[in-house]
Amino acid sequence: MSGTYDPGPQIAQVGGINLGTKNLESSLWFFRDVLGMEEVLRDGQTAYLRGYQELVHHSLVLTEQSDAVVNSYSLRTQRPEDVELFHQHLQRQEIDVVELPSGREAGRGEAIRFLLPGGDHPFELYYDIEKPLAIESLRSRLPSNSSRRRGLGVRRIDHFNIQTDPGRINHAERWVRENLGFKRREFAKFADSETIMASWMSVTPQMHDLAIVANSLEKSGQLHHVAFNLENFSDSLTAADVLRDLDVSYGTGPGKHGIGQAMYLYVHDPGSDHRVELYSGGYLILDPDWEAIEWKPVDFPEGLTWYGDPIDTVPGSRGRDTTNSAPLRPDSLAS
Repeated sequence: MSGTYDPGPQIAQVGGINLGTKNLESSLWFFRDVLGMEEVLRDGQTAYLRGYQELVHHSLVLTEQSDAVVNSYSLRTQRPEDVELFHQHLQRQEIDVVELPSGREAGRGEAIRFLLPGGDHPFELYYDIEKPLAIESLRSRLPSNSSRRRGLGVRRIDHFNIQTDPGRINHAERWVRENLGFKRREFAKFADSETIMASWMSVTPQMHDLAIVANSLEKSGQLHHVAFNLENFSDSLTAADVLRDLDVSYGTGPGKHGIGQAMYLYVHDPGSDHRVELYSGGYLILDPDWEAIEWKPVDFPEGLTWYGDPIDTVPGSRGRDTTNSAPLRPDSLAS
């Protein structure tokens, strides 16, 4: 059947995020020196980083610019041809799409860019990405690691948590599921309403690769946080102790989510003030017939916080101006 069956274009995983920062050196101190990510490349005012178990070129791009906004959220496709197939699919829906040439983001092949319908978040889809070796002094003897574990031990990017206005969240959440193939895993609705309050979705066995939440200020294009993965609960507690001593701005945690059952620690990048979650544990979904779990409003607080400090639901940062609901041209992106 492998020669005849074609499932169509699919998303394989969360690929990366491009964060604008007003102070690149402060952001590099945080992500590279404290969290332990590897700086793979510096290109002018842009730095490319990865966790110690990421073999690909990067999962984090830091771009020094006047506005500390999210420049892009990247998703990797299952196959090279899926980029073009998604392009055609978006065009059939009359969604504006921008083609990004190979190398526009260092180490990455051709990509397409569009604004999430109902959300206005700048999404980029790609497949090809380089897999460079770390410099010899950083290499691990474990071939599944791109480098030795350092700092607080960030392994990889884990997920995005984005926000849009309540009036369009149902459209945005449904579009992600119906067009990008994300599966709803856990969710909540507003009381006495069919409006989604929050939905956790994935394309991998993780409980979520992407969460979408109704913004309490009725704004769209917002980032609540980007999460990076630590190996275990103990690492989260160590991170809390270390970051507190370094006077890194805290959000909440450490604590445990009821939804997803992972331990959280929310802190802020000192160079940009973007909210970063250090995320560990959680469960995997292996059942092909998984039924999405609904959290009723009365139980929802325990879903966010099983134990620990209550989660701050105010957005952490915004995307680029999307007033005209059209993606930015390649030459208008920060470089």
